[in-house]
Amino acid sequence: MAHDPGPRGRLVGSGLQVGYDDNTILSDLDVVIPDGSFTVIVGPNACGKSTLLRALSRLLAPRSGDIILDGKDVQTFRGKEFAREVGLLPQQSLAPEGISIIDLVSRGRFPYQTMFKQWTDADQSAVDRALHATRLTDLSQRAVHALSGGQRQRVWIAMALAQETPILLLDEPTTYLDLAHQIEVLELCTAMNQSGTTLVAVLHDLNQAARYASHIIAMRGGEIIAQGAPSDIITTEMVEKTFGVRSRIISDPETHTPLVIPLGAGAVSFDTTPGDTATLRSAQSKSTE
Repeated sequence: MAHDPGPRGRLVGSGLQVGYDDNTILSDLDVVIPDGSFTVIVGPNACGKSTLLRALSRLLAPRSGDIILDGKDVQTFRGKEFAREVGLLPQQSLAPEGISIIDLVSRGRFPYQTMFKQWTDADQSAVDRALHATRLTDLSQRAVHALSGGQRQRVWIAMALAQETPILLLDEPTTYLDLAHQIEVLELCTAMNQSGTTLVAVLHDLNQAARYASHIIAMRGGEIIAQGAPSDIITTEMVEKTFGVRSRIISDPETHTPLVIPLGAGAVSFDTTPGDTATLRSAQSKSTE
């Protein structure tokens, strides 16, 4: 039987070592973002999810290893050249005081502007499409600071849409939003993906990831525990190894995707040492030692 080469992607990381100052967060990490996927990175706090996303976006250069886009090291791209291929919605975005929705969304066209090529009909059409897709057309003259949290997040997504990159990275796009606005953002991401954009998002909710993602990367302690389609990798063993929680996995009655039912964090403990993979130990088993 022929060997399965695994998913193919324009954006690939190999042998990555990434960190801040003297702290190494990711070590010898390999990752492939499948073309056309809605990839979601999940894992406990401080496991390296956002660090990986920052490395993929060029905001954080690896100490060693390579991040390759279309066969070329991302660090060799010119700034605007890379920004026409890969967009980033960071975890915390601050709009200039008093800026309107349409002015902020229009900034997504910056990678296409030059000294000799200013605003064009194509730029305006891209902004109009982004406002329409995010249901902001009727609000376009309002100040961003006057919006609700969910509306502001839609504005930032609209700006990323106006950038028209084939790959878009989103760092915790649903954080601080109530459930209704979380679902609104995830449905918008799904629509973008179905329109051809490859998405990579960091999420905290494993069940939301299972419902919306086509590809999941599960991380713990700077390592990738599992990666693949939700139905292939979400198992009780993966949940326990990644999150330290015993669980049952059932089929979501609405979407038929995996649905994780936690049995309680107290059932599992982690013994960890710096730089080592977590070792799981059942609290129930410990009590019998």
